[in-house]
Amino acid sequence: MVARGIRLYLIAGEASGDALGAALLAGLRSLRPDLQVQGIGGPLMQAEGLHSLFAMDELSVMGLAEVLPKYAHLKRRIREAAADVLAAAPDALITIDSPDFVLRVARIVRAARPDLRTIHYVAPSVWAWRPGRAANMAPVIDHVLALLPFEPPYMTDAGMTCDFVGHPVVSAPRASAAEALAFRAELGRGGPLVLALPGSRRGEVARLAPVIGGVLDRLRPAFPQAQVVLPTLRPVAAMVEDLTADWPIRPRIVEAPEARRAAFAAADVAIAASGTVSLELAANGVPMVIAYDMHPLTMWLMRRMARVDTVTLVNLVSETRVVPEFLGGRCTPELIAPALLGLIGPGPARDAQLAAMRLTMARLGQGGDPPGLRAARSVLAAMGADRA
Repeated sequence: MVARGIRLYLIAGEASGDALGAALLAGLRSLRPDLQVQGIGGPLMQAEGLHSLFAMDELSVMGLAEVLPKYAHLKRRIREAAADVLAAAPDALITIDSPDFVLRVARIVRAARPDLRTIHYVAPSVWAWRPGRAANMAPVIDHVLALLPFEPPYMTDAGMTCDFVGHPVVSAPRASAAEALAFRAELGRGGPLVLALPGSRRGEVARLAPVIGGVLDRLRPAFPQAQVVLPTLRPVAAMVEDLTADWPIRPRIVEAPEARRAAFAAADVAIAASGTVSLELAANGVPMVIAYDMHPLTMWLMRRMARVDTVTLVNLVSETRVVPEFLGGRCTPELIAPALLGLIGPGPARDAQLAAMRLTMARLGQGGDPPGLRAARSVLAAMGADRA
């Protein structure tokens, strides 16, 4: 008996979701060659056979100032997407991250088709703040694919099923040892290589660039041959050039993905803005300090709302607190520099971080099946299609 083809509708709203969706589609096609797919996605999902209803980058807006001018357009796109889902009559709707858009689509679809199976990829970080988000999702989402191993209980407590499927960092491409050596040779000097990672948003870079410059000023007397590499993105590259022009150690600014991978593989230590970059550093075994600053009122509100005592995923996943954090009023060169200096060369602080990073990567799924394949299996099981 030939299995009936399954029809899925996938919606992603930004680049990270496009990458998750593409890996999921690849996994699904390996398990179910009879897959039929429609939806909204970017170039990676389209390369896996998705024809996008409209350009995904229409949805990639962040912040109130960016959203307000496009509010009417986004509302129209929500209605259009929901209508397309209903017209496609899929066996399941899979929404990927971007909750402000995709869950609004799911709500309309659920009202019209309560029987349609709905799956959301990337659990909301209710363990960190706004715990009510899980309860708000539950009426429109049946099953959740989680990136972090401690997330499923938060989703099941809210009434959804949930599987931990692994974090994409474990299968992301990394530079080889030879590529790392070639990168260091190209830089020319033999001192420690410091990765400077002030963030990807203009506000982050503007706040952190002077702080990192001050840290380097305190680092240079101890390591006069130190080198600094700053991976960045094209939209903020010119701004980064300007803000780092007076750093005591001029950074090598790189934009190309292969140069970024080589820099991460070659680095000795890093100073990084808070975010998922800590997992990329962990994957490459680069000890780090985390620095982040924001408007004092925003920082006060975040501290009031926070449900955890650390913002660093390596600390959370490894259940340690070995990565030092310098947030808000503590984000100063005077406090950060000694911590960074203590990570250069062998020592207990460096060893503790490296051990926590290895544990983190193991807990995120390194060495097992790729997250996209694990996610595909979870989707099929949630649909009851794994035995079809």
